Amino acid sequence: MASGVKSARRQRIGLWKNFASGPPDHPSAWDRVRTLVRLRVSPGNFDTWFRPTHQASHDGTRLLVEVPNDMFGEWMRTTYLDVIHEVLPTAGLGGCQIEFVTRAALTESRSRRPEASGSRPVSPPVPRARLNARYTFDTFVVSSCNNFAHAAAKAVSEQPGATYNPLFLYGGVGLGKTHLMQAIGHQLTRSRPELRIAYLTSEEFVNELISSIRYEQTGLFRDRYRSVDVLLIDDIQFIAGKESTQEEFFHTFNALYDGQKQIVVTCDSPPRSIPTLEDAFEAASSGD
Repeated sequence: MASGVKSARRQRIGLWKNFASGPPDHPSAWDRVRTLVRLRVSPGNFDTWFRPTHQASHDGTRLLVEVPNDMFGEWMRTTYLDVIHEVLPTAGLGGCQIEFVTRAALTESRSRRPEASGSRPVSPPVPRARLNARYTFDTFVVSSCNNFAHAAAKAVSEQPGATYNPLFLYGGVGLGKTHLMQAIGHQLTRSRPELRIAYLTSEEFVNELISSIRYEQTGLFRDRYRSVDVLLIDDIQFIAGKESTQEEFFHTFNALYDGQKQIVVTCDSPPRSIPTLEDAFEAASSGD
């Protein structure tokens, strides 16, 4: 029994070392996901449900995974999609949309695809923000301590990129910062479905940045977050002390602000606690 446990531990550690060492072979996005999922499911379930799957395509916001048949895909969706979503940030794919498709469906889709005219680029699919269904304006309790923040968030949801841009929400734990941020996302998703909205925590931002560097995909990382219409980042204080991450966020912030895209961040302290963030907000407020 003890030797079996040691063997299992060696296998799990070996898998993680394999993943953490990065390329040489430049594994696909789905291979990175499978490597992480393998640490969370039994060997039998991995061999049965993940080994037969393959990456069909990946454009930065949507990952198509080829499965043997429709029933197989439905089982993957209902049984394993949650664990897949849990490992996406570590794999450098936070906010990525996962779809399971059969080879027949892929072939049919490609056969129906219109010829490219060459004059109009095809827009990448709109990423879907992962929002808590309970965090809406309807369920937010307005009080004297948050009424201004609520009004500002409502204004952003009605006219993103205008009056309150960037919008910085800060305060202690449990005061509704995340609730208001996600309420903005919900409102814009309903009223402006064409907008590309990205919601993530700053920890996910850090993990994705590290992974993109490890796998030499920093260009893809930058394109993903600098091409959105609305960027919602929760708990930005996590990047304090991480100079390279702060620099990357600063450039992303500037690219979006210059493009009149909406930026919303939450923090448990004022902007001055993160010098790079304070500089970005001061530049935005001064119009530089």
